[in-house]
Amino acid sequence: MWLVFASLAAVSFGLRGVFYHWTSTKPMERSLMLCGVFFTGTLISLACALMLGQLWTVSAFTGILMGVFSFGANASMVKGFSVGKASLIAVLTALPPVVVVLLAFAIWGETLTNLQLACFAVILTGILLIRFSGDVSFKHLEGVKWGLLATLFFGLNDMAGKWSTMLEAATFPTLVGMFATGTVLFGLSYLSGTARRRSAAAGSGRVIAEAGAQWSRSKTFGTGMAVGITNSVGMVLILQAFDLGVTGLVSAVVAMNVVVILLYTRIVVKEKFTRQELAGMVLAICGIILLRLFD
Repeated sequence: MWLVFASLAAVSFGLRGVFYHWTSTKPMERSLMLCGVFFTGTLISLACALMLGQLWTVSAFTGILMGVFSFGANASMVKGFSVGKASLIAVLTALPPVVVVLLAFAIWGETLTNLQLACFAVILTGILLIRFSGDVSFKHLEGVKWGLLATLFFGLNDMAGKWSTMLEAATFPTLVGMFATGTVLFGLSYLSGTARRRSAAAGSGRVIAEAGAQWSRSKTFGTGMAVGITNSVGMVLILQAFDLGVTGLVSAVVAMNVVVILLYTRIVVKEKFTRQELAGMVLAICGIILLRLFD
C-alpha cells in the first residue's frame, strides 16, 4: 500500500513542480506566492485535524522542523527554475533519495545492498553528465547550485517526515506545524524583500517602474493558494507512505515526480536537450527506477 501512496504523492509533487515552473515566468513576488502555498496547507491541515479529532502531542512539533526544511527546499526550487534551465532543475530536484538513504543509514542504520549502491553510482554519473554538458553557461551553473540546495533540503524534509511517523505523531497536527512555519518564514522573506526594494526605489525611478509591472499582492497570494493544493495533497500522501514503507524507497518513488515535470518542459515549454544532457537525465531516472526495483 505504501507504493500506492508514494506514487500518488509523486504525481501531486510533479504537478506542483509544473506550477512552480509556470509561476517562475510570471512577474510576481516569489516569496509571497510561496506564502500562499503554505497558507493553503495550514488551512487544509487545520480543518482536517479538527474534523478528525487528531491529538496535538509533543511529537507533532516535528512539523516545525519540516517547515524549516521545506522553506529552504521550495525557495531553492523556485529560484532554480527562475535562473536556470528547467530540465536541469527538474532532474536535480529528483535526487533527495541520495540524501535520504545515506542519512537513514547513518542515523537509523537502514542498510543498503550492493545493488542499491550501484543505483546511486548510476544516479551520480547522470548528474555529472548534466553538470558538465557542452553548453553549460554561468546561468546554468547558477541553476545547478539552487537545484542541489533544493535536493538537500527536500531530503532533510523527508527525513523529518519519517521521524514524525516513527514518533507516531498525528498526520494533520504535524502538517499544521510544517505549513504554519513555512507560511511565517515566507511571509517574513516577502516583507524583508519589500523593504529592500522600497529602499532601492527611493533613488531609482527605473525600479519603481518595474515594480508597477508586477502582479498585485492579492493575485500573487491567490495563485500561491491554488498551487498549495497540490503541495498539501502530496504531503499527506507521502507521510502515509513513510508510515508504511522504508524511508529511502519511499523517497525514491516520490522522486519520480521528475517524469511529470520533464514531460511538461518537453511538450509545453519546448525545451530541447543536448545528447549529453539527455544521457544524464536517462541515467539519473534509470537509477531512481532501479532503486525502487531492488526493494
